Amino acid sequence: MTAAQMLTHCSQVLKVPMKRTVLPKTFFLFRWIGILTKYEMKTFNNGIPPNMPTFKKLIINFDCDFNVSKRELLKTLDEYEEFRRHRKMLSKHELFGKMTDENWGFLEYKHLNHHLKQFNV
Repeated sequence: MTAAQMLTHCSQVLKVPMKRTVLPKTFFLFRWIGILTKYEMKTFNNGIPPNMPTFKKLIINFDCDFNVSKRELLKTLDEYEEFRRHRKMLSKHELFGKMTDENWGFLEYKHLNHHLKQFNV
């Protein structure tokens, strides 16, 4: 994954709670692992676990322009904030289970922070 692909990936992930990226259903065992991971990250303020699997739908395997991807991510962040402000967030994540606005904010921050540090952007 390039830095530009990572920005596009992060933009797609931010669209999940806004119901603009729809994730497929997950096997119940993976969902339990996801729910436990969510609580473990929140309890210990951990980052994203290494090698955590990604939904295929969120894997960006095409060329992306860095500046275009950056603008799209910044636009998506603004849309995310507007969506959050009006309490329209999705109430369930296919991997992490029941979600509150606080859960979404925490996990989205951890995800974005993880990738921005990963690529030193």
